[in-house]
Amino acid sequence: MRRFALILDRDGTLIEHVPYLSSPDEVRLLPGVGAALRAAQSVGALLFLHSNQSGVGRGMFDVAAVAACNQRLIELLGLGPAPFARICVAMEAPGQPSIYRKPSPAFAREVMCDYGLQASQVWCCGDRGSDLEAARQAGVRGVGVATGLEDLRMELDALGLGESFPVFASLENAITHILRETT
Repeated sequence: MRRFALILDRDGTLIEHVPYLSSPDEVRLLPGVGAALRAAQSVGALLFLHSNQSGVGRGMFDVAAVAACNQRLIELLGLGPAPFARICVAMEAPGQPSIYRKPSPAFAREVMCDYGLQASQVWCCGDRGSDLEAARQAGVRGVGVATGLEDLRMELDALGLGESFPVFASLENAITHILRETT
């Protein structure tokens, strides 16, 4: 079994996008997400969660609200109490000094260093250009999922990344692609 990492965006990738989500009652898993992540884990994937949560930096809600929403996500996934090897929440608002706010590559680089992985063993997966720009800057692989609010293909084209990353209609399809490429 080959070890590899999936760095997953939260809102619009794993769960329905709710602007400035702060209530666990509003967390809804996207179709097929639990099964797709279970399939990835079964062949050696380490799962990581990386989420920009600017509502904290904007003073709209606190870190406890983010943690409660993450906990609800974990419950809905049904993959046990700790499916993610690490969770990184970037709490800064746009324009504030930041280390982890995507498109920063810092978290992907830490995952490689801390888990002894090569760039070819790390995949970033998300529904926004910033998720895939983080992959590009870190030198890792990436896939887009067209499950969020924006037209991801158009956003990637505008960033000059249109030919760099495949985009799939669902996380299930993206994970199937990753498993074909990785295992």
